[in-house]
Amino acid sequence: MWKEFRAFAIKGNVMDLAIGVVIGTAFSKIVSSLVEDLIMPLFAYFVVGVDFSSWSYAKIEYGNFLQTIVDFFIISFSIFLVIRFLNKFKKKEEVKEETVTVDTKEELLKEIRDLLKAEAVREKE
Repeated sequence: MWKEFRAFAIKGNVMDLAIGVVIGTAFSKIVSSLVEDLIMPLFAYFVVGVDFSSWSYAKIEYGNFLQTIVDFFIISFSIFLVIRFLNKFKKKEEVKEETVTVDTKEELLKEIRDLLKAEAVREKE
């Protein structure tokens, strides 16, 4: 059962979907911070006298926006490292499978070569 779950979890489509969800969530925080911390305060500054929820004056919090971008890059880099590790593990499994098939092919080619040599010797006699 563990092997089946591992094969399912490591399958490309499931990993791509998980990565997309995590990156999409982190990117949505960037968009939210852009609107809440940069665009809306500027808009409120130009529309003086209108109360947007609890704002009484325009306050641009660019530090919050920059922190959200840093968080996004940290999350993205962490996912990159995990996927890179999983891909190395996956490649090692593929290499092991390929070496087994290569050995079998080489043995068959050696047998064919030996048979051809034996047949060539018979024809010369």
